Amino acid sequence: MLDGVGIGHMPDADGYGDRGADTLGGVYAHMRAIGGAKGTPFALPNLEAMGLGDIEGVTGPAPRPDPTACRCRMAELSKGKDTTTGHWELMGLVTGRPFPTYPDGFPEGLMRGFEAAIGRKALGNKAASGTGIIEELGPEHMETGSPIVYTSADSVFQVAAHEAVIPPEELLAICVKARDLLVGEHAVARVIARPFAGAPGTFRRTGGRHDLSLPPHGATVLDRAKEAGHEVRGIGKIGEIFAMRGLTSSVPTKGNAEGVRALLETLREPFSGIAFLNLVDFDMLYGHRNDPSGFAGALAEFDARLPEVFGRLGGGDMLVVTADHGCDPCFPGTDHTREYVPALFHSEDRRRLSDAHLKAVGGHGPCVRAGMPSGAPGGAAGLGNWGTVNSFSFVGGLVSAWLGL
Repeated sequence: MLDGVGIGHMPDADGYGDRGADTLGGVYAHMRAIGGAKGTPFALPNLEAMGLGDIEGVTGPAPRPDPTACRCRMAELSKGKDTTTGHWELMGLVTGRPFPTYPDGFPEGLMRGFEAAIGRKALGNKAASGTGIIEELGPEHMETGSPIVYTSADSVFQVAAHEAVIPPEELLAICVKARDLLVGEHAVARVIARPFAGAPGTFRRTGGRHDLSLPPHGATVLDRAKEAGHEVRGIGKIGEIFAMRGLTSSVPTKGNAEGVRALLETLREPFSGIAFLNLVDFDMLYGHRNDPSGFAGALAEFDARLPEVFGRLGGGDMLVVTADHGCDPCFPGTDHTREYVPALFHSEDRRRLSDAHLKAVGGHGPCVRAGMPSGAPGGAAGLGNWGTVNSFSFVGGLVSAWLGL
């Protein structure tokens, strides 16, 4: 799961202020603009060989005559553009009502309750960039010991603290108290602990981030796979996004490189089930910080590791490469963007992949009935370019069919 790698704004993007967003296309255009003069055009050869440039509506990647993976563009059926709704829908759970957001900060009564619960005053309480607000309020925080509370366009209650002022374990305890308070009409999708270090002018986030998510409001493919006796391993922040629901094991990681290493270690094992990896650097380090060059570098690093992943796959394995929303580093603002996402499906067992596809689009997968097209794009064999499907839950349906759930 390539966090934040969208492929163009959805038809309803106007309602989110995101018309014109195109994360992948913008990154390619940026890199070609700065690299063309040097004779080094940007490319992702392994993802492009899979068919990334052959997906409907994609701009930037070059199409290939014989892509190695099945592929489609997916629309989000859920209301919202945040991490939680995107991940839940990928595993078959559509969210019809968006999580609450707070563009003007949290209500005074809620903040009073939070301060009483933690025994400290809080700073901030506004929508802000995470890096910007620690530069703005970090010195005052270090003088007073008051944690910094902020939000974004997403449904999040974020608490930042310097590790020398509020140690990470204490910051996590503060966030647990916030999670207990944020229920009912204020049930935000995630409470996030954001530790940082350094001195004024050189503050930097550290690797101790923790996301405290609401549990899914219904059953997901992960739950069904676990109940059927399969292993379900979350790698990266998957365990936090699903509140450990449906998982048999969780491997927290810090960054993309560590996440890919954890996946490769999993593939060395006699593993049977679902290994669900979130690669967060695209979104966290580059999309939100409007850094298209960094975003491109992270994509290239992932692309370069794909041959190792292919080399570890068995004949009965399927690799799915997809995303949860957009986070366009070239678009005005620093928030997620309401975009289509890519989906690439690779397996040596193409007949099994074809059968799983036909079951998914036919509604036989347990989590694709809401919002799936009735046809089976891609030809009679069900292989190749599958066009556009109107729910991320297509992934969950295909995985369900693959596992026989």
